[in-house]
Amino acid sequence: MARADKRAAMLAGATAVFARDGYTRASIDAIAATAQVSSRTIYNHFGDKAQLFQAVIQESAARVAAAQIALIERYLHKVTDLETDLFEFGVAWLTPIPDFADHSALLRQINAELEHIPQAAIDSWQETGPLRVRRALAERFARLGADGLLKIDDPERAALHFGVLIFPDGPPRRRTTRTEAEIVDSVRAGVRTFLHGHLF
Repeated sequence: MARADKRAAMLAGATAVFARDGYTRASIDAIAATAQVSSRTIYNHFGDKAQLFQAVIQESAARVAAAQIALIERYLHKVTDLETDLFEFGVAWLTPIPDFADHSALLRQINAELEHIPQAAIDSWQETGPLRVRRALAERFARLGADGLLKIDDPERAALHFGVLIFPDGPPRRRTTRTEAEIVDSVRAGVRTFLHGHLF
């Protein structure tokens, strides 16, 4: 197996085990068995479980962030009806993507055992995932402000407010599922509240 393929197999196996067992209960032996490599191979590549977990959450967060930034580009690149476009973007953002089910499970595990997870892994996840997406959304809001469509004094704060307003019960990691009706109602109310504070 090529080195790149072996690394990909280890990350995939570790993602599955961490998503299932959490950080504390996951073992290198279980990850090695899932990835079909030796425990020694994992230690040689990643050093220890903490560094492996950091690599897993960083790689997973990067893929999810790329998908979410693509949604920003798709729905907000050329705005024709501000409220409708923000609503459609918000619904797409909150709708779970089946390909990222393991990532959602990882976030639930992080939330459940936050005090046991190395801070470096948390920082890496935030920087690679949520903060990257927030900056991309802030950049888009800044452009909408420059175009006279929104009143934006602080684009990053506006992006943070938008995310808080459209989620019905806090960050998405706190629940496993939402109904379509819950998503639609939450986004519609959140967008209207957001625009109330950011329209000229």
